[in-house]
Amino acid sequence: MSTQHFDFDRVIDRRNTGSEKWDKYAGRDIIPLWVADMDFRSPPAVIEALHERVEHGIFGYTHPPAELVEAVQASLLADYDWAVEAEWIVWLPGLVCGLNVLSLAVGEPGDQVITFIPVYPPFMSAPGLTGRTLVKVPLKLEDDRWQMDLPGLELAITSRTRLLLLCSPHNPVGRSWSREELAAIAQVAERHNLIIGSDDIHAGLVLDEDKRHIPIATLSPETARRTITLLAPSKTYNIPGLGCSFAVISDPGLRRAFRSAKGRIVPHVNTLGYTAALAAYRHGEEWRRQLLDYLRGNRDLLTAEINSMPGLTMAHVEATYLAWIDARGAGIEDPAVFFEEAGVGLSDGADFGSPGFVRLNFGCSRTLLLEALGRMRQALSQEVPLRSKIER
Repeated sequence: MSTQHFDFDRVIDRRNTGSEKWDKYAGRDIIPLWVADMDFRSPPAVIEALHERVEHGIFGYTHPPAELVEAVQASLLADYDWAVEAEWIVWLPGLVCGLNVLSLAVGEPGDQVITFIPVYPPFMSAPGLTGRTLVKVPLKLEDDRWQMDLPGLELAITSRTRLLLLCSPHNPVGRSWSREELAAIAQVAERHNLIIGSDDIHAGLVLDEDKRHIPIATLSPETARRTITLLAPSKTYNIPGLGCSFAVISDPGLRRAFRSAKGRIVPHVNTLGYTAALAAYRHGEEWRRQLLDYLRGNRDLLTAEINSMPGLTMAHVEATYLAWIDARGAGIEDPAVFFEEAGVGLSDGADFGSPGFVRLNFGCSRTLLLEALGRMRQALSQEVPLRSKIER
């Protein structure tokens, strides 16, 4: 039986489709490689399931289908040896919403939330939006690899620290945290009686074939009891616009607090979100495997090109389709603006807590990636005139 081939080289025009990613630069010759959605069509099984659901023609209030809960349980068991009970799963319309609910559920107003930076911006906004205080601990770049500063983490924890937010795999630095690193975090949390909020949305996108994603909650029953894990099929199967996510919370008290914080403010997942998630978990694995192969090729190309450009460096990306590029050596005051002027739209590192960096989304056709890299190289070779143009 032959395996279906999925064409990730196919270029699909996303203009005039209400795409946040592409409409940001509408009418301008700028390649958008910023926000984290991919330019690939979703798995055919997902598209077919959506067609079937739409054909039914009724879009009433929808509860999580039992088949979806079973599919999630089967996926977590197969991928991470994680046996999850159905009642541990709390459905959410998005991970950003989940981060805010999590921050509200743990501790009291004025308590502290601690996290490593650079990090996905909602990690830094959620504490303030829920009356908490954010404490930031910088990651360290050692031997060309981003590392957790565990001594720095310990020093930053106070008697008011209640929640440790973990990004695993890490956005934007692309680390897939090892068992040893996660165990060290779990030990810190236990010593200081912290709840761990772990955003594992990129769990299905580990690129290095010698690595495997490990949810921190799987390390021990004690760690599980203090952990809220946020997951979704959205990044892996490129369905973020359908808004279907969930939290896994084994501790009943913590789960009650999370549900209470969710209250009646957080809306239900929509009908098509559930439909897409079920199809993705049931039938998306071969598509995901071929996607990972394609992304590895893009990553390897990108790494070689970026590290050969004057003033730019990037560490190896172990997971995600996001590259964290250090532009400080190029002497550019605002690299995001600089490259936008050159026709490439990247995420500004300042939004992640690290000015002087940019984040590049390589979840696109190789043709588009090559064009963007060519523009970046050309801009750096003409840095002085381009920079003068920006300053004007």
